[in-house]
Amino acid sequence: MARSSYDETTTADPLRGGAVRVPRSRGALSGLLLIALGAWGALIPFVGPAFNFGFTPDATWHWTSARGWLEVLPGVVTAFGGLLLLLSANRITALVGGWLAVAGGVWLIVGRDLSPVLHIGSPGSPSGSGKGLRAVESLLFFGGLGALILFLAAMSMGRLSVRSVRDVRAARRREAEAAAKAEAAAKDYQQHQDAERRAGEERRLAEERRTADQQANSPAQTSGDPQQPGYQQYPTHPYGDQRPASDGATAWDAQNRP
Repeated sequence: MARSSYDETTTADPLRGGAVRVPRSRGALSGLLLIALGAWGALIPFVGPAFNFGFTPDATWHWTSARGWLEVLPGVVTAFGGLLLLLSANRITALVGGWLAVAGGVWLIVGRDLSPVLHIGSPGSPSGSGKGLRAVESLLFFGGLGALILFLAAMSMGRLSVRSVRDVRAARRREAEAAAKAEAAAKDYQQHQDAERRAGEERRLAEERRTADQQANSPAQTSGDPQQPGYQQYPTHPYGDQRPASDGATAWDAQNRP
């Protein structure tokens, strides 16, 4: 007994479909937040001193190699990863963005401790006047910022690693739409072929009717089969052709016929 369409739908593999494509909304919020946090991490060392908030040297837009390696680099990497999460509808691309954000967050947490070992310079010390402000500066520039980035990136990667029911339904909907488009295209092609075939048949019939009408309306031949009406045997001349018995031909015959 043949299965019904309902049976095929309900007994299909629930994990089929949605393996690669994901809705853009899946990583949109996390991607937007990661872009903002990455921009904060890359720009705050240059604009923070204008508000007496930052690390030494306490000067705006002052570039050092330590700031480039320990703050600008992880900030840019995090922002780029967030952009991939925000814009990509491909699961693999979005996961790459999540891993970039994870790397940026981890580097913000451990980079300051590894800077003496890697010889990339010192990020300086907090310039706040009190212990509380210095602790806030350390958290918002390095450890706390990196932990927040790491949390958002891990959460987005967790969501991207699972194929939800919505992913499967979206994949099946895309498959159905693609099948419907293919069926419509095949139907249009078949209709086009049928129309061309009918037009060719009509042209052939019209040509046959035109040929038959021309043959029916054409005058009888004056040469050929003697049994045809209107046949006339022209007099034979020395040239071997048959010419109409005109006055000139009759005079020539009278002079030259033996």
